[in-house]
Amino acid sequence: MAAAKGGAKKPAAKSGPAKSTKKTRKLHTLYTLSGDKVQRKNRSCPKCGQGYFLGVHANRLVCGKCAYVEYVTKK
Repeated sequence: MAAAKGGAKKPAAKSGPAKSTKKTRKLHTLYTLSGDKVQRKNRSCPKCGQGYFLGVHANRLVCGKCAYVEYVTKK
């Protein structure tokens, strides 16, 4: 039998490693070192506990895990 003409073609093989578009989390920016102690800069989530920080937005603090929200009022 002869091969059929037309049809779907395979994409060309890419050379080199695939590029990652995922952003890094930069967790080192959430802590400060003072002497022998580590201090957290952001507040922790009251539902999830220590290790889960509240993200700081323009008018609210939000937990990325459980979606807990605290609204901040301007004084």
